[in-house]
Amino acid sequence: MNSHTNGVFRASVAGKCTSSCVGGIGRLLRRAPPVGGMTDDHALYAVSPLDGRYSGRTDALAPYVSEAALMRARVEVEAEYVLALADLDAVPLELVGDERTALRDAYKTFDAADADLVKRIETEGALGHAATNHDVKAVEYFLREHAPARAHSWIHFGLTSEDVNNLAYRLLVDGAITAVLTPELRGLRDDLVSFAHDYADLPMLARTHGQPATPTTFGKEMAVYAARLGRALARITDAVDGLTGKLAGASGTWAAHTAAFPDVDWRSFAARFVDSLGLAYAEPTTQVNPCDDLTAVFDAVAGANGVLEDLAVDAWLYVSQRYLGQDAADGETGSSTMPHKVNPIDFENAEGNLAKANSDLGFLGDSLTTSRLQRDLSDSTVKRNIGAAFAHCLLAYRKLGDGLDAVTPNEAVLREDLRANPEVIGEAVQTILRREGHDDAYERVKALTRGERVSLDDFKELFASLDIDADTRDELLALTPERYVGVAADIARDA
Repeated sequence: MNSHTNGVFRASVAGKCTSSCVGGIGRLLRRAPPVGGMTDDHALYAVSPLDGRYSGRTDALAPYVSEAALMRARVEVEAEYVLALADLDAVPLELVGDERTALRDAYKTFDAADADLVKRIETEGALGHAATNHDVKAVEYFLREHAPARAHSWIHFGLTSEDVNNLAYRLLVDGAITAVLTPELRGLRDDLVSFAHDYADLPMLARTHGQPATPTTFGKEMAVYAARLGRALARITDAVDGLTGKLAGASGTWAAHTAAFPDVDWRSFAARFVDSLGLAYAEPTTQVNPCDDLTAVFDAVAGANGVLEDLAVDAWLYVSQRYLGQDAADGETGSSTMPHKVNPIDFENAEGNLAKANSDLGFLGDSLTTSRLQRDLSDSTVKRNIGAAFAHCLLAYRKLGDGLDAVTPNEAVLREDLRANPEVIGEAVQTILRREGHDDAYERVKALTRGERVSLDDFKELFASLDIDADTRDELLALTPERYVGVAADIARDA
């Protein structure tokens, strides 16, 4: 460190640094070594919070959205393709039991050491191969280590990288949603159903346009979210079931395959192969598999996220109104300056991550459905961000679940708020009076209540002035905000 830098540092510590020394401090910070004892792979050094602060909540996705997962899926596609070729009578390749097992073991037992080897083949060179600087070619060379020499020329035979990649990504997207995201969403739906059943009869003031409105029950409001999320789950399932796979060569014409084996029905072969992977066969295509199917998946997930973002915001508002009470964890700090606070941080975190997830999912859908002419490679880097979008989803689902687990409806506050807003029975009053033939019913109630604070006694005075029979007057006098909930409880119990 030269004398000038030392001087700048001392001046800043003494509180005497002027604007002229700010650049020097910036250079110091940029050159700062890692904190003692920490290495670059420490979570606190992660560029993304998904792999740093929140890694413990997103690691369930690693088997489906990590770089190693993509490698493994590519190995699976390449291995199964060679095995499918060997089953064709026209192809002079026979693979016996142990050889078939070895090829499948290449992906079934794929581990961190294998992923590291694939990466070294790509970036440094290994196993006698120079660095490929091509991730799919590195997988091809890796798979040769698990196949007899006579099979080497048939690995990746006639394929373009997109034939492998489009299948691999869809296998991973299917797995990530089916094994990780969907169970989390079902858990949230089940939580909402439990709320609906447990609080089916608990009356609550509704608010439309933010103003007191016809009462409901807390359970019925949760039933609405449970139903919405259930429909969103169905859309996700349908979209995942609609994932497609392409296997048709460099321009989608099977040109190389047909040149080598003109008598083979390659279109039928491809359809059978793609189906064997659990995907629907896509034809016709260019070099790429058009990503309309992936966009449908992203849209469906974004739809579920929209429901949950709405829920997170409403839950936050219920907390702010004291309709929901929160459990306070021992030792937890709600505010760095206000000791009394228990902040709805899980709902806030969920809201932020759902918004981020949907921004990413929208970008993915917009980007991946376009490709210049036969293909450009902008999709390669974009698809690597599918995992980040899904991770924000997962983080949000788990945070929202934590928030729901920590809240309980505050019955006393709910009933107090209802009693403080008796004007909400005005709708019932004017509707009953309409039934009895009073064509000015709406106007009479409006004159009493619009923009005014009224009491049940004010309504009693109105009822006394009306030309109605005794039964109707008794019916009106029996109205209270707490009892004016229609069939809300039945709706909640049917959730």
